Amino acid sequence: MLKVDDLDKKILEMISCNARLPFKEVADVCGVSRAAVHQRVQHLIDDGVIIGSGFHVDPSCLGYNTCTYVGITLEKGSMYKSVVDEFEKIPEIVECHFTTGPYTMLIKLYARDNAHLMTLLNDRLQEIEGVFSTETLISLKQSIKKEVPIGTQCHDIKPISLEEA
Repeated sequence: MLKVDDLDKKILEMISCNARLPFKEVADVCGVSRAAVHQRVQHLIDDGVIIGSGFHVDPSCLGYNTCTYVGITLEKGSMYKSVVDEFEKIPEIVECHFTTGPYTMLIKLYARDNAHLMTLLNDRLQEIEGVFSTETLISLKQSIKKEVPIGTQCHDIKPISLEEA
């Protein structure tokens, strides 16, 4: 079980809102040294609490104006891995989930327009061995995008006091 104390949570809260925030500013708010913040962040990365880093690019700025979710039904659930391997080859697919409910999988993809989406669906996705059917949902607008709340409600994180750190 991962141990994340109150200082870690404060650091996570600050950098999840603005990953470009200088460690000096984080340190000043938290009342610790910049080196302490750097060490804490490195431990959080090493422990898998912080996954990935970088900038989020607005797909529409690159000409991808259609955000689409596609429910995929497979012929057999056991074909999941081979289908995922094929999805990896399609750069427009940005997320893939193995799901419960009416679909075996749910993917998120970006297309330049409806014609491009139709090509992706008909010529790429539905041609993959194991894909039985697809259902397409076009996102008209993303209203919320955020990280999960940072707090004690996380099941995999055991809070500890600063004295234990």
